[in-house]
Amino acid sequence: MMQQYRSNSYLFGGNAPYVEELYEAYLDNPGSVPDNWRAYFDALQNVPAVDGSNSRDVAHAPVIESFAQRAKSNAFTVKASSADLAVARKQVHVQSLIAAYRFLGSRWADLDPLKRQERPRIPELEPAFYDLTESDMDITFSATNTYFTKAEQMTLREILQALRDTYCGTIGAEFMHITDPAEKRWWQERLESTRSKPIFTPEKKKSILERLTAAEGLERFLHTKYVGQKRFSLEGGESFIASMDELIKRAGEKGVQEIVIGMAHRGRLNVLVNTLGKMPKDLFAEFEHTAKEDLPAGDVKYHQGFSSDVSTPGGPVHLSLAFNPSHLEIVNPVVEGSVKARMDRRGDKEGDQVLPVLVHGDAAFAGQGVVMETLALAQTRGYYTGGTVHIVINNQIGFTTSDPRDTRSTLYCSDVVKMIEAPVLHVNGDDPEAVVFCTQLALDYRQEFNKDVVVDIVCFRKLGHNEQDTPSLTQPLMYKKIAKHPGTRKLYADKLVTQGVLSEDGPDEMVKAYRAAMDAGKHTIDPVLTNYKSKYAVDWTPFLGKKWTDAADTALPLAEIKRLAERITTIPENFKVHPLVEKVIADRAAMGRGEINVDWGMGEHLAFASLVASGYPVRLSGEDCGRGTFTHRHAVLHDQNREKFDEGTYIPLQNVADNQAPFVVIDSILSEEAVLGFEYGYASADPNTLVIWEAQFGDFANGAQVVIDQFIASGEVKWGRANGLTLMLPHGYEGQGPEHSSARLERFMQLAADNNMQICQPTTASQIFHVLRRQMVRMFRKPLVLMTPKSLLRNKDATSPLSEFTKGEFRTVIGELNAEIDAAKVKRVIACSGKVYYDLVKKREEKKAGDVAIIRVEQLYPFPHKAFAAELKKYPNATDVVWCQDEPQNQGAWFFVQHFIHENMLDGQKLGYAGRPASASPAVGYAHLHQEQQKALLDQAFAKLKGFVLTK
Repeated sequence: MMQQYRSNSYLFGGNAPYVEELYEAYLDNPGSVPDNWRAYFDALQNVPAVDGSNSRDVAHAPVIESFAQRAKSNAFTVKASSADLAVARKQVHVQSLIAAYRFLGSRWADLDPLKRQERPRIPELEPAFYDLTESDMDITFSATNTYFTKAEQMTLREILQALRDTYCGTIGAEFMHITDPAEKRWWQERLESTRSKPIFTPEKKKSILERLTAAEGLERFLHTKYVGQKRFSLEGGESFIASMDELIKRAGEKGVQEIVIGMAHRGRLNVLVNTLGKMPKDLFAEFEHTAKEDLPAGDVKYHQGFSSDVSTPGGPVHLSLAFNPSHLEIVNPVVEGSVKARMDRRGDKEGDQVLPVLVHGDAAFAGQGVVMETLALAQTRGYYTGGTVHIVINNQIGFTTSDPRDTRSTLYCSDVVKMIEAPVLHVNGDDPEAVVFCTQLALDYRQEFNKDVVVDIVCFRKLGHNEQDTPSLTQPLMYKKIAKHPGTRKLYADKLVTQGVLSEDGPDEMVKAYRAAMDAGKHTIDPVLTNYKSKYAVDWTPFLGKKWTDAADTALPLAEIKRLAERITTIPENFKVHPLVEKVIADRAAMGRGEINVDWGMGEHLAFASLVASGYPVRLSGEDCGRGTFTHRHAVLHDQNREKFDEGTYIPLQNVADNQAPFVVIDSILSEEAVLGFEYGYASADPNTLVIWEAQFGDFANGAQVVIDQFIASGEVKWGRANGLTLMLPHGYEGQGPEHSSARLERFMQLAADNNMQICQPTTASQIFHVLRRQMVRMFRKPLVLMTPKSLLRNKDATSPLSEFTKGEFRTVIGELNAEIDAAKVKRVIACSGKVYYDLVKKREEKKAGDVAIIRVEQLYPFPHKAFAAELKKYPNATDVVWCQDEPQNQGAWFFVQHFIHENMLDGQKLGYAGRPASASPAVGYAHLHQEQQKALLDQAFAKLKGFVLTK
């Protein structure tokens, strides 16, 4: 026994220096030492340190003492020889060499099909760095912590060859940055047991070549038939299509039933035809401009989405390619949100049945900030999608003229994923078998650990960024190499012929068969399921083709209001809420009984409660949603005696009925762009859920402007995609400076056309109740942009009696409410929107201006012409109409509503403006200046018209 142990371990009295060195290696990387040593050192972690702690990084004194005690025991009294010590040190060096290859082997991997770069000098990968020489190559060392062989020992020559085969071939794996030992061992076993070389059957190899043939065949067909037209060719990266094919089939085998794909332009047409099964003739019609055009705007063919159902060895899989604009990577969070909605619909908590796949370009993956924001969502509770498979089409040139030194500051384009410890498989695109193998590993890892993983296909781009570019202008040497490259399909076809997998004419027959399918306009994948429909599919038909209407029955019976109020104000026993919140709950209970008017927070709660009780799920997210940025909501209550991460929270809205729909409220990460994109994606996949994104302050929405411009405002006219997402944007000039005043209402007004969205600024608790309910009760879906208040949240004038909840609906225009105003005597009508209404009422009282009527426009778009005109007609003797707003003249609604107002004025009436002067900044930062401007604009609202005046 002693001899056997001594052959694998060197723990005896004379070897303290070696043992300490081995222990240092363990502290740096537990996986770098043999299993028996690792087990011993793991147990040693319980030895108290000098300071009495039990830290993982144990101080050396107790460790050395422990070694000394073991050395004195009978089991380890063998005296070490100098030869033993020398071999022991070499064993440590071999372990260090193994660890170095696992960490750094990718740097020596054969990844570039163009072979433009010399292999870098990395001393740590050379045996000499560890004082290992040629004379050591045939010495046997322990291999118990590797998976190269079932034997416990290998010669150094065998170990070195195995390391280079595994980590320096056409696959460069990065996984040692992962902290979970089980995950690292998973990767070591899967790579080292195969030496990173898959063993595929001849049938599998033929299938891979067929996919390469399809990928190349489509590009060449389009190149010759539609000369000069943009298509963002995949040539040089054809292995990507083989990767997608394998991903879908293997996912189906593992129980995945839906795959949502997000990708930019490169190779998109190829994916549409050769992966999703779009009919080639339909694509050709788009090139020939003969395709049916039934959208107000439409979009170019390489932005179009598509969906289909395909057969896999595990059953049908539904594929969805998300519509996306040119803004690179912005589709990422949209895909994740769509996946989350599908998971929730299925009750798929881990993401085992729905798979997100994101396809990136190398430069965009490294350069776009939304990539990092989306990655940061990966393991959070509200945005978890069970891990994403990322595939990078890495053409090594980025956009058009990029030099890698200018496209990123990291070694690899994928280094950003290390922030979430995602493993990365870099693979040479000219080795399609390795690409398919990496795809298998990536999918298996995702299904096993439910985490993100990256396959970085290092390839090249045969043509320019688009087919009208001349890349050799800026990359002459690179494109000389590309011009000589025979193509991935040709290289692999020749390999299979050499192996005897195919006859000499086999590859050409494949090319002819694909060309024939193209000429006939037939499907190029088999089979596409044309009559299959999943029970989880959403039917959007009831929401489409409907005419705009403001009407909706949103009132509730008084008994139901009181029942809901009681449920949302009942707190479990032994749950201690904060004293301030306790008062809020008590006040809400009184509101529900009709003892006091309902405030804004209670109006929201009643809307949410009524919806979930009626079967409509509600999903509310944002940076401070649970509490509310201005502490008005308190949807999540925190027990003052328990931590919030376990049983320390209670959500009343999850307890309004026995069979209610879900209410989900999420305090998001500090992100606007990715979170808003996620919620848009969620709403695009689920028309039956009220999906709300709330900005911490309304102007923070400008951090997500791409999502607003490219998806929310224009998604329907470009792609025919209806969406019912709601945005809550706190807006109000309270003297809080440029960044906390304006939700940039003018930007939304500028984007408003074609009845594409609703822009509302409700000013009472009952109005927020009705507008939120209207969003779900009406049978059509449009984005809703709400300019929500700040000071009005606690303004008693903005509260509402229960009677306004039990009758009526959302009022797009609220007319004069003061019964003492004699309509016949009114000389001036002031129209406004938002908080300024209450300031105007107060000013009118101060001035005793009984000849002034005030109208609130609660819905700014679509402008309520009929309701507004009806209010104006009440004042036939009014000569002046004034639009008053808090915002500067060049901002807010003025420039957009003036034409609507003018259209509805009576003959002879004049239209003027009252508000802040034009400004480059949304608001002033000096409190005294704010007050001066506020006083001036209110005075102006009642003063003689001057400046720009429109006459009817």
